Amino acid sequence: MAAGEEEAAAGTETESEAAVEELRSFKDLGVTDVLCEACDQLGWKVPTKIQVEAIPVALQGRDVIGLAETGSGKTGAFALPILQALLETPQRLFALVLTPTRELAFQISEQFEALGSSIGVQTTVIVGGIDTMSQSLALAKKPHVIIATPGRLVDHLENTKGFNLRALKFLVMDEADRILNMDFETEVDKILKVIPRDRKTFLFSATMTKKVQKLQRAALKNPVKCAVSSKYQTVEKLQQYYIFIPSKFKDSYLVYILNELAGNSFMIFCSTCNNTQRTALLLRNLGFTAIPLHGQMSQNKRLGSLNKFKAKARSILLATDVASRGLDIPHVDVVINFDIPTHSKDYIHRVGRTARAGRSGKSITFVTQYDVELFQRIEHLIGKKLPAFPMQEEEVMMLTERVAEAQRIARMELREQGEKKRSRNDNDDDTEEAIGVRNKVAGGKKKKRKAF
Repeated sequence: MAAGEEEAAAGTETESEAAVEELRSFKDLGVTDVLCEACDQLGWKVPTKIQVEAIPVALQGRDVIGLAETGSGKTGAFALPILQALLETPQRLFALVLTPTRELAFQISEQFEALGSSIGVQTTVIVGGIDTMSQSLALAKKPHVIIATPGRLVDHLENTKGFNLRALKFLVMDEADRILNMDFETEVDKILKVIPRDRKTFLFSATMTKKVQKLQRAALKNPVKCAVSSKYQTVEKLQQYYIFIPSKFKDSYLVYILNELAGNSFMIFCSTCNNTQRTALLLRNLGFTAIPLHGQMSQNKRLGSLNKFKAKARSILLATDVASRGLDIPHVDVVINFDIPTHSKDYIHRVGRTARAGRSGKSITFVTQYDVELFQRIEHLIGKKLPAFPMQEEEVMMLTERVAEAQRIARMELREQGEKKRSRNDNDDDTEEAIGVRNKVAGGKKKKRKAF
């Protein structure tokens, strides 16, 4: 066997328990002192399993496939090697991180800036829902690290003059399975065509799907696989329950649980933007501090909701699956699956919002008469039967009248919001038309003046 092949064979054996036992600090992994200090300031005392597996390999200059469950410290596993390489060879437009959602992009940017604050690292977030002109100006300043969603990045590559990634040294695809599930394949292909082949690539994913394997073959050279969890599992300290309920009383059961577990902070997952908004209005009408987060909100409002919840100004965050992956909100005590996820793997990501970093947490999944098969698939995937959450049916039924009144008001408010949105859009169209007419008139007057 050639020396290079021996190295590759040795590199792929990254799952040795002995290595994990020996390595107690970031310094042991080969991380430079200035970055070890940054980890310390962030409260990262000991590297996580995926960091122990991936960082030494990445520092050797190898491509990495990282497979780890949500909340396992993946961002640190790719950010530290990139920042260390940037310290050794400073360069603008050094690294690109692709991510599936806007919120995750902002979170990754925060971590890069926190870790690289002492070395002056500059990052730019390129996502939809934000003015392209201000993004073009940020790109013109040539930051060290770009964190982007694929669609908006392709938009800039095609339309922003002077912007290219020909000097790029690192490409990271975070939550690769989700990027591909959201049908960003075409955009990812376009990006891969315009960046240098001579680069380091890190691919991080919670699951190894067929699409991810295909992407791995296309984008990575002789990669080292760092897997810290090959089967789908939830954290040991997470207490998981279900409640079996008639569909028409779902709202009443939700209010009952929020009352029973009052004093905790909740993330409630709904399947659609409309249901997220409706349920948030319903809960507000009943006196709960609830706030929505979904894809039909403007980017500023989405970040506002997230920040209010993170700052504990609101105790209930209602969200679609836009918030199920990667978001690190330390104090979530209870996750409620108000609408059961249609993909069983999404269940793992949703409940992974609680019981993070060694803390305990609860999850409760609502199962109606229409959800039995989906629920059985989830139990099969995680390999355990979930217990029923203890309920007092009579107490739930006592809430139905108040809940029905709140439902009625929420429906009216939802209708009003829809009408306001429509009239705003109509006004925008009228304004554009008026500006067009004004410009024509002004243009005509100018011409006349010139004629005189």
